[in-house]
Amino acid sequence: MTDRMQFSENDPRHHTAKLKDLLAQAAEHAREDVTKVTDPKAQALFETTAEVLLGLRKAYEDFEQGSEPAWRKAS
Repeated sequence: MTDRMQFSENDPRHHTAKLKDLLAQAAEHAREDVTKVTDPKAQALFETTAEVLLGLRKAYEDFEQGSEPAWRKAS
């Protein structure tokens, strides 16, 4: 949450920092649930959920860093 405090409310990074934390927490929860159930389909669903959420978190990081062409400002 410290990252969030560095940026003003109208800066997108203020919001991406919070969302990244939430996505990481949800992914961690999904991974923990994999070990709590015995249904292989549910385990696969929870693991897939974690992977998708972490991929989305990575997209937020890429946006913040401008590391992907789609997130770079047009010149």
